[in-house]
Amino acid sequence: MSRDRDDIVLLRDLVERYSPSTQEREAVTFLVEAMDRRGLRAYVDEAGNAVGEAGRGEPHIALVGHIDTVPGIVPVREESGRLYGRGTVDAKGPLAAFASALSRFTEIDSGRITVVGAVEEECPTSKGARHLVDRMRPDCVFIGEPSGWDSVTIGYKGHVGFDYRLEQPNAHHAGDHKRAAERAIDLYNAVQAHVAGQTTESEFESPRLELRRFNTSDEGLTEGVEAYFSMRVPPGYDLDGLIGFVTEQAGPSEIACDQRLEGVVASKNTPLIRALLRGIRQEGGRPTFKKKTGTSDMCILGPAWKCPIAAYGPGDSSLDHTPEEHIVLDEYLRSIEVLTAALRYLTNTRSNLT
Repeated sequence: MSRDRDDIVLLRDLVERYSPSTQEREAVTFLVEAMDRRGLRAYVDEAGNAVGEAGRGEPHIALVGHIDTVPGIVPVREESGRLYGRGTVDAKGPLAAFASALSRFTEIDSGRITVVGAVEEECPTSKGARHLVDRMRPDCVFIGEPSGWDSVTIGYKGHVGFDYRLEQPNAHHAGDHKRAAERAIDLYNAVQAHVAGQTTESEFESPRLELRRFNTSDEGLTEGVEAYFSMRVPPGYDLDGLIGFVTEQAGPSEIACDQRLEGVVASKNTPLIRALLRGIRQEGGRPTFKKKTGTSDMCILGPAWKCPIAAYGPGDSSLDHTPEEHIVLDEYLRSIEVLTAALRYLTNTRSNLT
């Protein structure tokens, strides 16, 4: 089997192992065994992450992707040079590209490269990334997210999530009783008005409120509502002020902030960025930079590790979470070559990491 085909089979086999958040074990076991066969030191860490390593000592380069996906089965198939399936873009494509590139470096003279397939990135816990915070101190970090093979992502918005619950005594609909659902809508509208004056022409620089879940109930004597409000916020946003406002406006309801992540923008003037740009140009691409309006583990690891960081990986992020999620296999293979060239540049001499 050719190396390209072997890399495609790795991705397909990984995608075929359905792994929504908290149900990643089968995919983790598969990836660890696949990395071991490729000559890497591979194991499952205490959080359940799949880990593969080459080399030892310093400097240390980390490539952190995530192995979980959102729920929903997209039938896996190859068609017209594309691989369809849940996670092909977000983010098993980037993760498989990381593992494939690292397998070219089973013997390096100095330093260490680690690939991590982190668990629970697609839910508020971010268990895999948070486990790494105090257990690694790498010199630079690649985050595995779809940027497109010829682009590099340097920014992500932050995220604040609010879980809202209200149960109250029932009353006759003809009276002036305000229903629980109406109270939840009042809160949503109040928050929407609060941020309305903070929007700019730039989507990345503007807060954005989403109503992610809304369920009502009526048990006869009581009626209630459960809702989830999600706010995407730009770097530097006043999260304390937002949380305080929402809590005050929520009144008698139960409300909990289950996720709080600052937005992040990485420097373009780093060895990591230079390595990726070189790799893209060597493959014939004209590299561009992106700032994403979503959130990733870069928002956790960037502020914690304070080292050069960027997100890179094949795939069109507009296909994330969709029923048509797929990756162009030629772009997946190109991304492996870009990563291989970038890692070669970074490991060539220690000076490339300073």
